[in-house]
Amino acid sequence: MEKLPGLVRETPSKIVLLLIDGLGGLPHPGSGKTELESARKPNLDALAEKSTLGLLEPVGPGLTPGSAPGHLALFGYDPIKYEVGRGVLEALGIDFELLPGDVAARGNFCTLDEKGNIRDRRAGRLSTEENARLCQKLSTIALEGVQLFVQPVKEHRFGVVFRGSGLQSELSDSDPQKDGLAPMEVKPLAVGARATARLANRFIAQARALLRGEKTANMVLLRGFSRVPSLPSMSELFRLRPAAIASYPVYRGLAKLVGMAVLPTGPGLEDTLNTLAQNWARYDFFFVHVKEADMAGEDGDFDRKVRVIEEVDGHLPRVLALKPEVLVVTGDHSTPALLKGHSWHPVPFLLYSSTCRPDGIAEFGERACGRGGLGLFPSLHVLPLALAHAGKLVKYGA
Repeated sequence: MEKLPGLVRETPSKIVLLLIDGLGGLPHPGSGKTELESARKPNLDALAEKSTLGLLEPVGPGLTPGSAPGHLALFGYDPIKYEVGRGVLEALGIDFELLPGDVAARGNFCTLDEKGNIRDRRAGRLSTEENARLCQKLSTIALEGVQLFVQPVKEHRFGVVFRGSGLQSELSDSDPQKDGLAPMEVKPLAVGARATARLANRFIAQARALLRGEKTANMVLLRGFSRVPSLPSMSELFRLRPAAIASYPVYRGLAKLVGMAVLPTGPGLEDTLNTLAQNWARYDFFFVHVKEADMAGEDGDFDRKVRVIEEVDGHLPRVLALKPEVLVVTGDHSTPALLKGHSWHPVPFLLYSSTCRPDGIAEFGERACGRGGLGLFPSLHVLPLALAHAGKLVKYGA
C-alpha cells in the first residue's frame, strides 16, 4: 500500500462509493435471513450478477469498528495508523474551526432513571431544535482556565470543545455505550492528562445539575476526546478530485479531514442523488453516504433497516444512468438490528465495472458475497481496486 501513491495517474474516469452505513446484519430468528437478504432489491441483485463480490473486514478479525476507522479504510487510509477521534469529527462536521491544542468531545444527551442509570443513551433521539435549546443552557457553564464551546450537531448529538493551554486528549469516555449502566467518570489515560480529566468531569457534573429538571434529556455522555490530526489529502495521495455527499455532520467531518469537497445537500436520498447529478462533471470520486440503515440497526428495528435498503435499491438506476466507470456498493461496518449496535461481522461488498470479472451470483447479501471471487479481504484494499478498475493505476515494477 505504501507504493500506491507512486502508481496513480489522473484520468477522467469516475468512481462512486455508495456507502450504506451499517449495511451488514445477522439472520432474523424467524426467517433466517439478514436485513439485506430480506430486502426486495431487484436492482442490486441484477447488478450483483454483473459484478465481483466479496466481504470486507473493516479493521481486523473480531474488531468492532467505529465510524471513523470504518470510513477511513474505505478512503484508503490505514485505520490503525491514522486514529481520528469522534470529537474532532463532530466539530469539523458542523464547520466549527478547531485550533491547535483544542480538545473536542462528542456528546450525547441521554435519559437517566431514578437510580442514576442510563435508560436511553439517545434521549429518544430528541429533535435538533430541542438539542439547540439545551446546548444554550450548557453554554452557561464556566470552567476556570479554559474557554468552553457547546455546539448542537443533530438530534441527540452535540459537540464540546475545551480551549486553553496544556490540555491533553488522552481521556477515557464517560459513555459506557450501553443502556442500563451508570455514566462513567472520565479518567486520564496519560500522566499529563489529569488536569483535563478534572475539567471534563466538572463540565459533566455541572451539566447534570442544569439538566436535572428536564423530562428526557437529563444528563450528558461524552466520548471521543481528541485533537485535530494531520492527514495527507486524497488529492495528494491518489490524484483524485474527491467529493462527499453526506447529510450527517460526522461524515462531513471525516470527508473534510481527508480533503474532500463537501457538497451541500438535503436530508433525503432524492436530494443526495440530485446533488450527485448536478456535480457529476466537477469531480472524479464521489462518496455518497446513506445513514438511515445504521440508525435502524442501532434502534433494533429490523424491518426499518430492510425498508432503507429497499429505498436505496429503488434509486440505484439513477446512479447507473450517470455511467460511472466504477460503482462500489458496501458499508463501513455491520450494525445488526439483533445487536442494536456496531459489530465485528464482515460487510457485503459489490464492485461493478466493465473490467471486473462477474461472479454470476444474482444476489447481493452476506452469504452471496461470501461466495464471491474477492472472498474476505481488508477494507483498506477497496480504493486500490476501484482505482485499478477506473484505469487510474499504472503497472508496478519492470
